[in-house]
Amino acid sequence: MAVMPSMLALLLGTAATFALLPYLVRLIGRLLGSNIRSRTQNRRELLLSRAQAEQDAVPQSAASSNAQPPLTTSSDDDWEKVNDGEKTPIASQTERSAADFTGVIGFFHPFCNAGGGGERVLFAAVLATQRRYPNALCVIYTGDHDASKDQILTNVRNRFNIELSPARIAFLYLSTREYVLSAKWPHFTLLGQSLGSLMLGWDAFNLLVPDILVDTMGYTFVLALGKWLFPHMPTGAYVHYPTISTDMLSSLHSELASGDGLNAGLGRGAKGKVKQLYWELFAKLYSWVGGSVDVVMTNSSWTHNHISHLWSPARTQRRKVHPISVVYPPCAVEELQSKIPFNNESEKARTRNLLYIAQFRPEKMHQTIIDAFSAFLKTYKQLADTEPKPNLILVGSVRDDHDEKRVYKLRLQAQEIKDRVQFVVNAKWPQILEFLKSSSVGVNGMWNEHFGIGVVEYQAAGLISVVNDSGGPKADIVVDIDGQPTGFRATTEKEFADGFAKALSLSEEEAFTMRQRARKSSWRFSERVFSDAWTNQLEKLVELVSSQSLKGSS
Repeated sequence: MAVMPSMLALLLGTAATFALLPYLVRLIGRLLGSNIRSRTQNRRELLLSRAQAEQDAVPQSAASSNAQPPLTTSSDDDWEKVNDGEKTPIASQTERSAADFTGVIGFFHPFCNAGGGGERVLFAAVLATQRRYPNALCVIYTGDHDASKDQILTNVRNRFNIELSPARIAFLYLSTREYVLSAKWPHFTLLGQSLGSLMLGWDAFNLLVPDILVDTMGYTFVLALGKWLFPHMPTGAYVHYPTISTDMLSSLHSELASGDGLNAGLGRGAKGKVKQLYWELFAKLYSWVGGSVDVVMTNSSWTHNHISHLWSPARTQRRKVHPISVVYPPCAVEELQSKIPFNNESEKARTRNLLYIAQFRPEKMHQTIIDAFSAFLKTYKQLADTEPKPNLILVGSVRDDHDEKRVYKLRLQAQEIKDRVQFVVNAKWPQILEFLKSSSVGVNGMWNEHFGIGVVEYQAAGLISVVNDSGGPKADIVVDIDGQPTGFRATTEKEFADGFAKALSLSEEEAFTMRQRARKSSWRFSERVFSDAWTNQLEKLVELVSSQSLKGSS
């Protein structure tokens, strides 16, 4: 009989342990976070005092110029007409007091010197932050040990034409970036990289605990770690691309490898079923992690739909009050339209070249575009041989040895038509401008491109776009304006070849009006629009800091 009370006590003890476990986990997180914050306080004070000293050392006129550079005043009326009156008020940004936050805003971007579209978003966000809060310190967590602060800011100026105030920027160098590289996780890569990002996040917090943390590269697990360690630290995410999506899951059973990405058709057989189960379980974990983020920005309608589907239930459960919003990435619309004239004379100076601007990465599908161009030359021989003959120009950055080998393989692939294909690696902005000014057709081959900054640049420069019929280019960019098309969309090699032919066979009048519509459409994605939208979301994070401070003092 004595066994029954013992078993009952054991069961009750076990139940109590499970009931208390969530509280114990939260308590451990807070204790660890408190210890980390205490250990990094000296570095925080040092960085803030150094930033103030550097800012004081700069002449006031120069400091004002850097901290709040004037917004370009190019014709916003054009894109306002396209936007049906939904333009963000510009005056509200400049009329507000800009000196009401003096804390640390952390930007988590381990590859900040990569020179891609994501990095343009990062530094345009830092610029908008400096305009709104010139006395805040922007800290960028990076793993680019081979680049100093001056080198990174010089690259930002050369590549993106973005001039930042260096006094209020600090770069903290991470020592564990290797753990988020795909090569580190040959199996279960998504899970491995996510777990690796936790190590990277731990590394970052032990360097400095910010007042606000914003992930601009897709490491949502780091934000969840931050919430565990520092529950009152507001977090924000700018999502370029969901780590997992329903499109990825469905692509496993697709037969169209060229249309549905790198994993198309991999869901067959026992191994495919295991992959399917693994992805579904990871999607649930990703959804739970995403629910912890306070302010969520997505870069396109396509990304917004996927992130809303994945994260909204968990965000609702955790009572997140700010809705997920679309903040289109900043594109150099003002600069392109001011530097690339558009009139009858300028259009006569264009070549018939096809231009593809994209980093040399596998998902950019350069091989598909090369094959499509080869098919175009064979199928539309008369059109292809008409003077001036159209050439394919591939412009992109190379990050490492893997990318260099990829370019080498692409050159081999294009060997048969090498006289008609040009590779331009790590081009500077002035050179890119010349290509945009002189080319006729802009190409994008990536399946489910999350947004497509390059496509917007094509439109702003007056090129006719031929893009993959998916993702941001389909949903947001290459859409009808005034009921008329602004470009062409394709999926297969044959469709791309046909798209090239359609674009190059337009009459002068048809081409001129399509280019005109495209330039008008591009104003929806200007740097000014991004700056206003980013500032609006950032203010929500600053308000959360203030509300948490009030709670702490009460």
